[in-house]
Amino acid sequence: MDGHAATSVAVTGGSGFVGSHLVRRLLERGYRVHATVRNRADAAKVRPLWELQEAFPGQLLLFEADLIEGGAFDAAFRDCAVVFHVAAPFLMPERIKDGRRDVVDPALLGTRNVLAAIERTPQVHTLVFTSTVGAIFGDYADVLAMDGRILSERYFNTTSTVENNPYHYAKTLAERAAWAAEAAQDRWRMVSVNPGLILGPSFTPASDSGSLFLLDELFQGYFCYGAPDFSFTTADVRDVADAHIAAAENPAAQGRYIVAADTMTSFHEMAGILLARHPLDLRLPRTRLPHWPVRVLGPAFGLTQDYIRRHLGIRFRVDNSRSIRELALRYRPLEDTLLDHYESRRAHRRRG
Repeated sequence: MDGHAATSVAVTGGSGFVGSHLVRRLLERGYRVHATVRNRADAAKVRPLWELQEAFPGQLLLFEADLIEGGAFDAAFRDCAVVFHVAAPFLMPERIKDGRRDVVDPALLGTRNVLAAIERTPQVHTLVFTSTVGAIFGDYADVLAMDGRILSERYFNTTSTVENNPYHYAKTLAERAAWAAEAAQDRWRMVSVNPGLILGPSFTPASDSGSLFLLDELFQGYFCYGAPDFSFTTADVRDVADAHIAAAENPAAQGRYIVAADTMTSFHEMAGILLARHPLDLRLPRTRLPHWPVRVLGPAFGLTQDYIRRHLGIRFRVDNSRSIRELALRYRPLEDTLLDHYESRRAHRRRG
């Protein structure tokens, strides 16, 4: 991908949390970017892209495309060498009324529509597919059965279902469908980026991203009485964007890349990092909750006993060595990510 100025690339879900960072970084590197959004007139979501159009005149084109509409991506992909398929529905469990309708169908149908548009666009030679560590494991307990209890790219999630964790199930089906399509032809190659919980500054307050929703619960005081012993694999949104670009620019990049810190971080540790900088924020938990009240009260917060049993107190190591070795990724310190995330959300709340 030499001569960036002459290279057009497409980003689906350009107004999303990851998509907007990816679009900005591509523009900074001199690419012409075709970004798809659901609704070009949705000012709250699309304003950051309008601002990028002003900052990078003539480099960014916006296309309206609905994931579940056949042929919706053809115009956006025209003349593009690379497609970054970032768009996907990501809702927290409490926001999902019908797992198949709200999450699985849009993710799978959207991916199939993107793949069909790539097939109709002979210029495309690379697909960078935004997946998730949730396509590698379903529940944390799954990782305990992996070699050395270490999360690595060679596993696929086999335990999630449309009833139990529809988001991970949907992402697994979508990623598998994309790999199957890649294997059936030899014109374009695919690379999959599988990030952990994506954190960091957001360009827009109008995000449905489950990762932001989850952290908002921490910031807004849901856990002020104490932090439950849940831990997360974490990734900075800017590192995730860089991984996508490196996957496209490095012709030797292949297969799946976990993008996440090598150690997990608990709610309590996140709160500690933030309290060191914001000691007066009373919404942040200062103590760690023992397991028993979580088991007793969890169902009142929408957590099933099964979920609690397969996640509470479980930590594992993450093998992110492929992303460092082959994508030359240099991970930001978690402190920087969390503090930027906190400040960004606070600024959006003040403006909102």
